[in-house]
Amino acid sequence: MAFTLMQKSSFAGTSLATKQVQQTRSAKAVQVTAKFGGTQAKKAQKTVKKAASTLKGNAKKAQGKAKSTVKQTKSKAAPKSGAGSWYGPDRPKFLGPFTQPPSYLSGEFAGDYGWDTAGLSADPTTFERYRNIEVIHARWAMLGALGCVVPELLNGTNHVPWFEAGATIFSKNGIQYLGIPGLINARSIIATLIVQVILMGAIEGYRFQGGIKGDEGFDRLYPGGDYFDPLSLADDPDSFAELRVKEIKNGRLAMFAMLGFFVQAIVTGKGPVQNLTDHISDPSHINGLATYATKFTPSS
Repeated sequence: MAFTLMQKSSFAGTSLATKQVQQTRSAKAVQVTAKFGGTQAKKAQKTVKKAASTLKGNAKKAQGKAKSTVKQTKSKAAPKSGAGSWYGPDRPKFLGPFTQPPSYLSGEFAGDYGWDTAGLSADPTTFERYRNIEVIHARWAMLGALGCVVPELLNGTNHVPWFEAGATIFSKNGIQYLGIPGLINARSIIATLIVQVILMGAIEGYRFQGGIKGDEGFDRLYPGGDYFDPLSLADDPDSFAELRVKEIKNGRLAMFAMLGFFVQAIVTGKGPVQNLTDHISDPSHINGLATYATKFTPSS
């Protein structure tokens, strides 16, 4: 009996000692966890502070960029220099003070004289399409008018008229651009066509797709940048607004000039330079009415 009581007492003492050890270990574990958790909390606080500082900095940058964008937009919409006279309600109009432009022609775009009597651009989508087509054709016409006149002026090209210049590619020496031997010597019309398709396709693809990355804010009509404005002529908003007006005005004149070149070539069989020279030599007899209009009368 006494032995049994001694065993129980010993077992109880062992259990109590075991519980005390376990409690001690638990307390130490709690202390370690608290210490470790405090370190992690400090790290977390530092991370949060750093992230907040970064977000604050990005917010300031975004705000500054937004202000800059708004400022540029306002500058483009309302130029402060002399170019501003070509925009807005007080711009020149095709009938002067007697013009009553439609509501959709507010003078926002370059070359807007308030003329759309047929209402062809009343739809905004159609208006944007026509505007893009006009500017692109104007640029081609300016290049074409220059290309029609230059070969006929140069001695090196034998003053060849523009409608015969292309045929010289089949001659023995091919086309010597600008009459300079070795500058660009085109002998194969197929090779010339391939080069033109590749170069023009790459440039137009870049412009139409909005650059290499397909930026949605890319201006397809006035791309600018290092590739389309290497001289940075359009960096100043006022200068850019004025250049747009000059471009469309000269482009429209060039389109009429190209039409005149076509008609002259059909009627006279001569280039524009030769026609001008003939007219200057005898203006009273060599002109459109006195010399060539009679070819289309019934008596002729």
